[in-house]
Amino acid sequence: MTPPEREQEQAQEPGGPIAVERFTVLPANEASRDDLEAVFGTTGEPARCRCQFFKIRDKDWSSVPVGERAAGLREQTGCGTPGAPSTSGLVCYLDGEPVGWVAVEPRTAYPRLTRTRVPWTGRDEDKDDPGVWSVTCFVTRKGFRRRGVTYALARATIPFARERGARALEGYPMITRPGVDITWGELYVGSRQVFEEAGFTEVSKPTLRRVVMRVEF
Repeated sequence: MTPPEREQEQAQEPGGPIAVERFTVLPANEASRDDLEAVFGTTGEPARCRCQFFKIRDKDWSSVPVGERAAGLREQTGCGTPGAPSTSGLVCYLDGEPVGWVAVEPRTAYPRLTRTRVPWTGRDEDKDDPGVWSVTCFVTRKGFRRRGVTYALARATIPFARERGARALEGYPMITRPGVDITWGELYVGSRQVFEEAGFTEVSKPTLRRVVMRVEF
């Protein structure tokens, strides 16, 4: 049976979802600055946040202007620098066109995450363990949504983290149900279905709408 999320994609996007094999996913330092800008755009929440929400503590968020957030993203990704020693995520391409982004780094790279209650409810976990990596944010470029971009990105996070020394990788997706509305903005963390299809396993359910999904290496 087709998963509810795929049925929704087929209903709302002309042409339906695209097979993950058609996408190419690269470390963000191998993407150009222009590619990164194309994915985040100039309007909407991705353009305002620049994937800095978990990087900046709550008390400091409102005082950091968008331009500084954008500069932070460029520095963290090392975009346009293939030889950079590290990067903070992956960029997805379809036929050479940049269409999506996912943030994936050691969990310790996200100060706000380690101080947020939800991921830790019901878990006895060392928050400062550098061997555990996290998938915190997906961005799909406007015009390419509901085509399967997040599925391709989620799948690519696993070899990316493993090859860089992670002993585990986890995400914090939303639970989607037929007939229950979830806004696009809420799904920046991904859906449970996306992580399940990538090979993650549910390890906890801190709230009715949130789960922690994980891969052990």
